[in-house]
Amino acid sequence: MSKNQLRILTYNLHKGFNTSNRQFTLHPIRDALVETNADIMLLQEIQGEHSKHGLIHDTWPEGLHSEFLAKDVWPHHAYGKNAIYEVGHHGNAILSKFPLVSWENINVSPFTWASRSLLHGEVQLPWSDDILHIICIHLGLTGIERRKQFSLLCDRIQAHVPDSAPLIVAGDFNDWTGQAEKRMAQRLHLKEAYRTLHNRYARTWPSWMPMLKMDRIYYRGMEPTLCGRPPHSSWNQLSDHAPLIAAFDLP
Repeated sequence: MSKNQLRILTYNLHKGFNTSNRQFTLHPIRDALVETNADIMLLQEIQGEHSKHGLIHDTWPEGLHSEFLAKDVWPHHAYGKNAIYEVGHHGNAILSKFPLVSWENINVSPFTWASRSLLHGEVQLPWSDDILHIICIHLGLTGIERRKQFSLLCDRIQAHVPDSAPLIVAGDFNDWTGQAEKRMAQRLHLKEAYRTLHNRYARTWPSWMPMLKMDRIYYRGMEPTLCGRPPHSSWNQLSDHAPLIAAFDLP
């Protein structure tokens, strides 16, 4: 059976600012992302609108930052608001080289003071009639938040993703205690790409000295052939997270 390869990247952009929030880094972030040659990107903390930053930074793009990043490279994209505040909003985004058949932003906020959502997209693969399901997620900072959000994620997948469909769930899990694996494996039969290949999770935070295992790429219906932080000398200057990229073989 012939194989087709798919490159998936997840990245928390820190709203387009470096770790200290002193430098606007969206333009070099775009250059670095283009170099990864990712087919589909799942992005967290991507700015949708911010009325004050646009007055301060000369290179602040007009419109959604997801549209700025996607231009000329990822023609199919979706943005879902996550946090909404007086001067704007930010959230999750999916950028794809392949058609997005549909997408939906689902509120998974257990508390009013901690706004979170998951972005579920359906991608038409060019070599198959199969629909690839993509879920971009950014989980909460507390254990009680994440447990509730895992439950909502499981409910969503069991209700809307056929067992036979290829599936990617990726993003910033904030899961430094390693509690996600049991839920992802037992309820959803998902594996994590870096752990499959290296028998441990990737360290992605903080970007300047990665110690914590925050960002993950879970999958089913495909096989990973590589997974790691993409090579680029400046990731540690662009955001507080490092990105994670994986390549998969699909039937």
